Order: sequence, then C-alpha cells, then structure tokens
Amino acid sequence: MKPRSRRALAIVAGLILIGAASALVLNAFRSNLVFFFSPSQVAAKEAPQQRSFRLGGLVKAGSLKRAPEGLTVNFIVTDLAREIPVTYTGLLPDLFKEGKGVVAEGKLDGNGVFHADQVLAKHDENYMPPEAAEALARARKGELPPPSGQPLSQASPR
Repeated sequence: MKPRSRRALAIVAGLILIGAASALVLNAFRSNLVFFFSPSQVAAKEAPQQRSFRLGGLVKAGSLKRAPEGLTVNFIVTDLAREIPVTYTGLLPDLFKEGKGVVAEGKLDGNGVFHADQVLAKHDENYMPPEAAEALARARKGELPPPSGQPLSQASPR
C-alpha cells in the first residue's frame, strides 16, 4: 500500500470514529433533555405523556395538603390561567410555600395528575426561572402557549 493510500485510509477511519462518537453523544443528550412546560401547555396536551418534563408556575394558595403519615404532599401548580394537581413524596425545599414559584420535574399520569420526582423552589424574591416568568406573563396577557415541542424561551423573540 502506498503512503498516500495509508494516509487517506487513516483520515477516513478517523472521520468515521468522530462521526460515531458524535452520534452517541447527541443521542445521550437528546434522551436526557428535559423540557419545561406551563400548566396551560400541559392542559393543551403539549407535554409528553411518557417522558419526564418540568412543570413550573406558582403554588396555588390553600392547595397544599400533607399526608397524615409519611412525606407525601399534594398541591396545585398554576400559571394563573390553568391548574395542574401535583403529588410528591419526599422532603420539600425550605423555601417552598403557597403563592411562591415552583418547578417540579416528573411525569404526568393518565388522570392529569403530575407525579413529581423533584421539587425546586425559587431561592429569593427577585429570581424566577426565565421559562416560568415568561409562562406567567403569557397567562396574565391571555396569550396562547407556543407551538408544541418548542421551549418557551425560543417561542417568541424578546
């Protein structure tokens, strides 16, 4: 084999390896990608039924119910237009309160109840995840949620 042929073969083999590695990384990234949805989007059936996603909004005042035994809590997340019931088993963040912002990660069941695996509360008065703030602003204005599968932050130009 000539040196030119060996060099060409090495370049082709390197490109194939880089392509395979890139495909594996992109596949892993896509399977771990978690989208954010507002209660209005969940009610409009835009959220995935079999995949985990994040639900964000405000904890409805008066909706927090704790189980008499155990760590199970039920509450309602609202974007001031729609409401989604949430159930969570575990310790809630210290700053979790009714009327405050929350982002819950989990899955929606067939009855429309969101089963959270993780609950995050906003950490100070000035912070709210951009997606949650945008969803609340849209709900206050009475605007429709963005098209299905499109993250809120990319839905409309700022």
